[in-house]
Amino acid sequence: MNQFFTKFNNFFSNFEAVGSLLLRLVTGIAFIIYGLGKFPLPPEGLIEYFDLSPIIASLVAISEVSTGIVLIIAHFVKNPLGHTLTRLVGLNIVILMVCIFIVAHRDWFITKQLFTSIQTFLLISGFYFLVKGNKI
Repeated sequence: MNQFFTKFNNFFSNFEAVGSLLLRLVTGIAFIIYGLGKFPLPPEGLIEYFDLSPIIASLVAISEVSTGIVLIIAHFVKNPLGHTLTRLVGLNIVILMVCIFIVAHRDWFITKQLFTSIQTFLLISGFYFLVKGNKI
């Protein structure tokens, strides 16, 4: 029986890189889509709804798009630069998502919306890339 568990675990450990890549692609694409949804700049919706300045609202949109792009590209940079870029993007995701929770979703804490929202998924993904970087 012990041999079965060893073979089972060895088989799935071969897919760790694929799982990390899929999480990276989905998170990166989500940020690109959310960011592009705020174009053309400055994003009037952010300015009006959250009372942001045009510069800050534009930086949010550009940051989201660039975060998604860099997260995907950093996967293919197999050196310390790719590892550092992944961690920096993870930090940026965490900062963006915490700010989104504080500004836009204050009423979500410990509610159903918190645990069923894509924002929570993106925050946890950001933590994952901040901690793990490009290491497989």
